[in-house]
Amino acid sequence: MKHSILGAAFAAIALSALAPTLPARAAQAPALEFPQASPTTTLKQKIGLTDVEITYARPAKKGRAIFGGLVPYGELWRTGANAATKITFSTDVKWNGQSVPAGSYALFTIPDKAEWTVILNKVPDQSGTSVYDQKNDLNRIQVKPVALTMPVENFRVDIDQIAGGSGVLSLAWDTTSVPVKIDTDVVAMMVPKIQAAMAAEGKKPWYQAAWFYYENDLDAKQAATWMAEAVKERPDTVWMVHRQALILAKAGDKVGAQAAANASLALAAKTGGAQGAEYKRLNEELLARLK
Repeated sequence: MKHSILGAAFAAIALSALAPTLPARAAQAPALEFPQASPTTTLKQKIGLTDVEITYARPAKKGRAIFGGLVPYGELWRTGANAATKITFSTDVKWNGQSVPAGSYALFTIPDKAEWTVILNKVPDQSGTSVYDQKNDLNRIQVKPVALTMPVENFRVDIDQIAGGSGVLSLAWDTTSVPVKIDTDVVAMMVPKIQAAMAAEGKKPWYQAAWFYYENDLDAKQAATWMAEAVKERPDTVWMVHRQALILAKAGDKVGAQAAANASLALAAKTGGAQGAEYKRLNEELLARLK
């Protein structure tokens, strides 16, 4: 029995010696994140009541000639790097005057010296120009580029000149900027909400509603009525009384506007400091126009 056990052990050792040697498993290298040559960014901007979101990549100039060079004239451009630029509107908008329904789109361009073609394509997630299909274009607009005095190193998309329900989107790189006007129908969205709030029980947004009507050239007499209620609640607020004067002047009530401007002028004297000086100037200018 002892000899048989020893024999089996020696046999096992001999077989293992004949077996191929297996290499040791290599250690796993740590995962690394490398910086992007053209980093991706997302721009979020509210225009009126509309949320605009733009996702794009930002290539760098790096001393290169851009338009007419790196980005050829007359050819479709993804408008950035990596994937095509994506733009999303939370409500219907006007895109340089053309109607665009709420939703997401791919933004392509065809640069040229005198005029760019700016394209909204109905397929929002595209890797670039290779799968682009003109049949899916929602619209194409022609835009004249603007020369910049200071070069832009990284391609940039901005939304600026925001007032009320409009703004201007600009595509800027090197010494070229391409502006596109975005308009939202903020009046159509807001007026029913204001009317519902004024008809409801509870505290009313007197000042906000009055000033919205004033800024959007709506019913000035209605705005004057609401502003009178706002001033009743805050009679010693110098800027509010001044704006009451502006609304009354727009409503054609010259006498009422003069009275409100004089009341704001008196409040400015009490207020003093930079604010008092500013509203002294504004009221005096308004009174001069009302003569």
